[in-house]
Amino acid sequence: MSAGLANAERVLDAVWSYCVPRGLSFKFQFCPSRPNVRRSRRTLPQVNWARSLVAVAATLTLTACDAAPTRPAGAPARSAPVAASPAQAGPAEITLDFAGDVHFADRTAGLLGNPATAFGSISSTLSDADLAMVNLETAVTTRGTPEPKEFHFRAPTSAYDAVRAAGIDVVSIANNHTLDYGRVGLSDTLGAARASGVPAVGAGVNAAAAYAPWITEIRGTSLAFLAFSQVSELWSSWKATDSQAGIAMTRDLSRAVAAVRAARQQADVVVVYVHWGVEGESCPPDEAREFAGAMAEAGADIVVGTHAHLLLGDGWLGRTFVQYGLGNFLWWRDDAYSNDTGVLRVTLHGPTVVRTELVPALISRRTGQPQLADAEDAARISHEYASLRACTGLAATPTDRSR
Repeated sequence: MSAGLANAERVLDAVWSYCVPRGLSFKFQFCPSRPNVRRSRRTLPQVNWARSLVAVAATLTLTACDAAPTRPAGAPARSAPVAASPAQAGPAEITLDFAGDVHFADRTAGLLGNPATAFGSISSTLSDADLAMVNLETAVTTRGTPEPKEFHFRAPTSAYDAVRAAGIDVVSIANNHTLDYGRVGLSDTLGAARASGVPAVGAGVNAAAAYAPWITEIRGTSLAFLAFSQVSELWSSWKATDSQAGIAMTRDLSRAVAAVRAARQQADVVVVYVHWGVEGESCPPDEAREFAGAMAEAGADIVVGTHAHLLLGDGWLGRTFVQYGLGNFLWWRDDAYSNDTGVLRVTLHGPTVVRTELVPALISRRTGQPQLADAEDAARISHEYASLRACTGLAATPTDRSR
């Protein structure tokens, strides 16, 4: 190959290395099109660059990455940006979405008649993220005996089909309803998760399984997801032990801390999803704040939670981002006081959280499905959400507080 073509090949390799990790595209004449890049689990196809370069001979027309602004008609032309070399390129951007409690009972049970549309229009928001996570607050079983408690929830295996169709990649099952139908129901819930291909964290056949993380990789960054429950109802009989199936509990603090520390050694980013707080209370109790501190000290990067049926505040505990309550999401009954909800979007550059925002939504009083809020409700929800930080003890920005 001539020196000119060799140089051109190096330029193209640099542009490819810059654009693809960011999910961006570039174009040049007579070149094979860029593969669609969304998640790191896909492998990029091999491209015969020599054949492409011969086809274009010595004349190549490059455009900047598609994310660059298009020059308006009549505006002065500007030089195209110089493509960064692989060594200069910054860490890839990753987006994580988190949402609250999901039930398939009463008004939401019928949504499973068509799992592909069960979550409604909010699915497009969840699917836009690199990874989405919710709390699946139900046993997935048709068997078992109701436990001695007031509320019982269960759903067929199509619940997992609905979750997958909505763009949700992993669920927490560390909550006060996963064992509503006993350990038979838990066994079915775990089996259905495996069969569906939806990772379910926070419960297992024993403590080792319940406290184990699910680990994945997105564009070169590894992420570990764990889940715990802080709800006191039946906790001592529902907790996972060395010899008994159950839930990963915050009250078994030494196990929880050890699990997060172990995950810290295995992944670049550690996410903890907690079922905590007091129903109907918009401020986190001391127990939740203390557990958040323990998770931060153990090495968690992101701690989020649900259970209170309301939105709670968020902020920073040192270098750990904490969100105390995401509220209801796909909700089984019309509770007007708790219909404000949203999708928490966390943006990372590599392993570092660089931006967080709540995408405001409202739960439909007819279907129970979350829907993006209109401008008026979005402004109201955003304003109220910002005010909730005041009682959390969290900071507005990260600090250098050591773990």
